[in-house]
Amino acid sequence: MIENLSGLHETVNYRQNTQMRLYNNDEAENYPPHWHTPFELIMPTKNSYTVVCGGHTYELREGDVILICPAIVHELFAPPHGERIIFQPDISVLGIHEIDVISQMISPAVLITKEAYPEIYVPIHDQMLAIRDEYLSEKTYLEASIYSRFLDILVRVGRNYTESAQRAIDATATKQKEYVEKITSVCNYIGEHYAEDLTLENAAEMAGFSKYHFTRLFRQVTNVSFYKYLSQKRIAHAKELLISGNYSIMEVAFLSGFSSHGAFTRMFKQVTGVSPHEFRKMYDG
Repeated sequence: MIENLSGLHETVNYRQNTQMRLYNNDEAENYPPHWHTPFELIMPTKNSYTVVCGGHTYELREGDVILICPAIVHELFAPPHGERIIFQPDISVLGIHEIDVISQMISPAVLITKEAYPEIYVPIHDQMLAIRDEYLSEKTYLEASIYSRFLDILVRVGRNYTESAQRAIDATATKQKEYVEKITSVCNYIGEHYAEDLTLENAAEMAGFSKYHFTRLFRQVTNVSFYKYLSQKRIAHAKELLISGNYSIMEVAFLSGFSSHGAFTRMFKQVTGVSPHEFRKMYDG
């Protein structure tokens, strides 16, 4: 399945004239640690499958769906017999900022099962089957149809996280909506200004909350702390700069919003599991 691997970096061979790739995979073959720029969605249709990602081991049963975020190192383990859908869509062509917010919420991955996500499991499971059938067909507007289904999956996941956060907030329905909108506004601001000197105090003031109230609300809405969200956004940008090869690691640190080389290296390794130098070597092979 991995056709182009340089170090740990996989260059995905997209279907001709599209920015996506799908495998109806039945190989009893394990795949070593690797990463790539598109999302990866996997759903076993016969038997189980194992995914190791971000320090976690996910055991997928038949019908479970895992979403792996872009640029996350992962490895795959297949049983002796089985079949699964492996779908890799490039999100850069979409240019939708909200996808970045969802990615930060679920990073490094989220496993959708009927027990953990009863409200969204069935439609996501059905969309995966529809994406496979559409991909294997020769219908017109195939790519647009598949992206619409993929976006539906992301929206369901994102709204599920947001609605869970709303239920966790002890306030009236009107206040819940207002709180979520304010936190989302801060997330959008981070997405545009992550390389600047952003602090928890600044963000809380922007949202109109005390630092302590904002800290609680931000975690409830995004599922991570403010500083982890900010760091993940900075590291995502740093990865792009490291891959480009146009900047030294010191320059990447400052361009990504870090105040020192040491702080950048520590946070990069904490988020990715490797140092910036090791990450660049992975890409260069």
